[in-house]
Amino acid sequence: MATLDAAPANDDETTATGTDETPHPADRATTTVEVRATGKVRDALPSHSLSFTFEGGTLRAFLDAFFAEYEVADLLLAETDADATTRGWADAPEPDALRGTWYRNPEGEQTRTYARICVNGRFNETLDGLDTELADGDRVALINPFLYCV
Repeated sequence: MATLDAAPANDDETTATGTDETPHPADRATTTVEVRATGKVRDALPSHSLSFTFEGGTLRAFLDAFFAEYEVADLLLAETDADATTRGWADAPEPDALRGTWYRNPEGEQTRTYARICVNGRFNETLDGLDTELADGDRVALINPFLYCV
C-alpha cells in the first residue's frame, strides 16, 4: 500500500501556550499511542493491545508507520469508494432528512466496509480524518469487523 500523502505542513505552523511553543503534530519527533485491535486485525497482530511509537504526530503518520511494520492495511483501508460502501437491506435516507453534518473521508482515505479506525473512542471521520492530531497516550482502535445494530 502506498503512503497516505497529505498536503505539506507549513514550517511556521506552531501553537503558542504562554511563552512555550508546541510543534505542529507533523513536526513532532515521536509519539507513542496505545493500540487496540479487534477481529481480523487482532488475528494479524502479535497481541490485541500494544504500545506503538512512531515519527510524527498525526493519524496519517501513525498508519504509515504501523502498516510498514504490520501488514494490516488491506484489512482497514479502502482503495476505492466502492471498497468503502456496502448495500444494506434498507434504503438510505434522503440527505435532507439527516440531521447534523454528514461527510466522509476523501477517496483513498476511507476505511473498508465494516472496518473503522477510532481515536480515543471516536471515529476518525468525526475528527479530522487521517489528519487527526495524536498525542502521547492516545488510544487508537483498529476495528474489523465493526457491526452496529439498532
